[in-house]
Amino acid sequence: MKRHATAVWNGSLKEGAGHLTTQSGILQKTQYSFKSRFEEGIGTNPEELVAAAHSGCFTMQLSAYITEAGFEIESIETKCDINLLEGRIVSSHLTVSAKIKGISNETFQELVSKAEENCPISKLFDTEISTEASLV
Repeated sequence: MKRHATAVWNGSLKEGAGHLTTQSGILQKTQYSFKSRFEEGIGTNPEELVAAAHSGCFTMQLSAYITEAGFEIESIETKCDINLLEGRIVSSHLTVSAKIKGISNETFQELVSKAEENCPISKLFDTEISTEASLV
């Protein structure tokens, strides 16, 4: 499987702007700029997209492990906080809240750790990854 996205940028870093388009079309010339990345401008930014990718990938991986373990998932919600410091992503923190029928907290935490280590986006990162997970 291969996926792609395209970035187009016009102008200087601070005054310029660009747009992103994904293969699926879900992003279609979606604006990004210096202001949307480092200030409060309109549009997206690479770190926000990385956070979406990590939270989505991790949640799907966790879902697979919970299902394989024989539990029924009512819901899993994962928030990802990406920390950019001095031009480098230094950490990705996942906050997970889940409703799983019949699972013990111990089993749930084991599966969360396994998903954190094995989701493809986690494997892509060369940074600190941490997880805080709770059953609701």
